[in-house]
Amino acid sequence: MSVRTEQSGVTVLGLGPMGRALAGAFLDAGLHTTVWNRTPGRDQELVARGAVSARSVEEAAAASSLTVVCVVNYDAVDTLLRREAVTDTLKGRTVVNLTADTPDRARDAAVWAAEHGIHYLDGAIMTPTPTIGTPAAVFLHSGPKDLYHEHQAVLEALGGTHTHLGEEIGRAAAYDIALLDIFWTAMAGYAHAMAVARAEGITARELAPFARRIGDLLPPIFEGLAEDVDNGSFSGENNPLTSAASSMAHIVHTSEAHGIDAGVMRAAEGLARRAIGQGHGTDGFTRVAELLGRR
Repeated sequence: MSVRTEQSGVTVLGLGPMGRALAGAFLDAGLHTTVWNRTPGRDQELVARGAVSARSVEEAAAASSLTVVCVVNYDAVDTLLRREAVTDTLKGRTVVNLTADTPDRARDAAVWAAEHGIHYLDGAIMTPTPTIGTPAAVFLHSGPKDLYHEHQAVLEALGGTHTHLGEEIGRAAAYDIALLDIFWTAMAGYAHAMAVARAEGITARELAPFARRIGDLLPPIFEGLAEDVDNGSFSGENNPLTSAASSMAHIVHTSEAHGIDAGVMRAAEGLARRAIGQGHGTDGFTRVAELLGRR
C-alpha cells in the first residue's frame, strides 16, 4: 500500500529493534524514508530496501518535514535534538516522539519545542516490535489535534490503530505508564506464580493453560471495576477485601514455606489490610486505588 501525501517523506531517528520496524513500515508504505542511528551499521538492511542513510542528525532532520524519534528515553532524545544545529534545522518542521518516558518529560519536550518553533506530537507504542506494520499494532498520540490530522496518513502507515487522546501533550505518556503498570505487575505475578508452582512440582508448561484462563477472566473484571472506581462505589459484593486479604495470606505462607520471596504479595496484602483497618473490609479491592491516591 502506498501512502500519498504532500510531504516529502519521513525521517526516523533511532534504529533499535523498534526504530527499524518503524522505518521498515514506512518503506513498505512507499514513503521516502531517511534514517539515522548513533551506532553505525544498523541501517544496512533498510538502505538495501530503499532508505536513505543520513550522515548526521542534522542531515536526517533536514531531509523530511516529519521526524519520528524512537530511542531509549528522553535523555537520549535531548542529546539528539537539543543541539543548536539540529534545533535550527527542525524549526518549522514536526517531531513525533514515540520514545517511552514519563508524562512530565513529554511536557518539558513540548515546551522546548514551542520555544524553538518546532511542531511537536508525543506518542506511545503499546504493542511489541513484530506488530508494527500489521493490523495488530496500537499507537497512542497526544498534542495539537490539527497537527495530528496533518500527519495522520503518514503515521497510519505504521499499521494498526491510532488514537489521538487529546491536546494535553502528556496524555499519551500517562496512558503508557498506567498500561505498562498493569503489564509489568502482571508479569511479576506470573513469574512469582511459576516459582511457587515449580516448588510444588508443577512445571511452567503445565501451569500455562490454567494461567491463560485466569487472564481471560480479567477483561470483564477491568470494565466493571473501572465503573466502581469512577462512581466511588468500590463494591465488594462478590469478593470483599477481607476475603481477598485471606487469599493473599495463603500465597505468602506457601511462598515463604518454600523460601520464595513474597515481597510483592506482602505489599498487596498490606494495602488490603490497611483498607480493612480503615473500616472498608466489605468493600472490593478497588478501594485500594483510593488508598493509594491519598496524599
